[in-house]
Amino acid sequence: MKKVFVSGCYDMLHSGHVAFFKEASQYGDLYVGIGSDATIESLKGRSTINSEDERLYMVKSIKYITDAWVNRGDGIIDFRKEIENLKPDIFIVNKDGHSPVKENLCKELGIKYTVLERVPEAGLPARSTTLLRKENKNLLPYRIDIAGTWIDQPYVNKVYPGSCMTLSIEPSIEFNERSGMATSTRKRAFDLWGPTLPLGNPVKLAQTLFRFDNEPGKIEISGSQDSIGIAIPGLCFFTFEANQYWPSGIQIIEDEETLTWLEEHIYLVTLWPRKRGYEATANASITPENVKRLTNAAGQCFESIKKKDLKGFGKYMVDSFNAQTAIFPSTLDKDIEQVIDKYKNDILGWKLSGAGGGGYLIMVSEKPVENAFKIKARRRSGY
Repeated sequence: MKKVFVSGCYDMLHSGHVAFFKEASQYGDLYVGIGSDATIESLKGRSTINSEDERLYMVKSIKYITDAWVNRGDGIIDFRKEIENLKPDIFIVNKDGHSPVKENLCKELGIKYTVLERVPEAGLPARSTTLLRKENKNLLPYRIDIAGTWIDQPYVNKVYPGSCMTLSIEPSIEFNERSGMATSTRKRAFDLWGPTLPLGNPVKLAQTLFRFDNEPGKIEISGSQDSIGIAIPGLCFFTFEANQYWPSGIQIIEDEETLTWLEEHIYLVTLWPRKRGYEATANASITPENVKRLTNAAGQCFESIKKKDLKGFGKYMVDSFNAQTAIFPSTLDKDIEQVIDKYKNDILGWKLSGAGGGGYLIMVSEKPVENAFKIKARRRSGY
């Protein structure tokens, strides 16, 4: 029999996990690496429901599994030592667990890399840990920035005023910490309101969250696009005057046709969380020319979305991203460039989530992107 390896958290063990183990075991003897409590807290920014000892006990009790252990490493590839020792023939992931980092590791070690769709057991509902958390009312949204990143910081907009654009999205997966998805501001929203947004004017909620997130004495100010993207549904395009933390105007698009169109053409691939100690603003080149390129591309990207011009959407997203990396070159490195090179000939546009040097590769595409997952735009009706 071939040796098959899978790895994950497996907290709140459910039928979706068992169905995945069952399918993976059809490829050979199944070995499971479990993320430690410390790794999960680092990646997800939360403690596990069940400890690593409990999770290991439950996973090892499943009949489809030959053996299991707690991985000794950390990060997305916390299983490197284990996989080198095991020498499996096949490494299997679900689509939302796919990452180029994992795929490259398998190429390096000569292991077949296989991505499976999430398929529930016949007669049972689709299950995931994220869905279970949503059923338990963990409904706070995330946000992705589409173009114009950094213009919400006064030290950027004072050089050249302009606009940026962000999209509020549902928690369809549990996004990694420090990955440019406004996870720190989302935590502050939880501290302020609990697991759901309150009723009220979304713009005023965004202002309240921004003030709460940036209490007096805070050294690093979270940009207002984080609060706007969490509190205001749909797509927001907002403009900053010089030396301003809060935009002078916000345009909100939340019609069903546009949001559905965005959902059909935006894809994400998991990269890696921002590393501790990483400094995105190192070696910055905040010049009027670069900032003008950044924000002008964001405006053209917004106009393309309004016209549902997919090629324009992709082109100007890339133009804005290129301007962003010209301003903050530390946000791009050779590892990320290699991932972009893998996809760029088959897609229309790309950028990184946030400014963390990793996180997620956001892509605009006319056709489905292999092993990538889609987002779900947040509608006002959800609140």
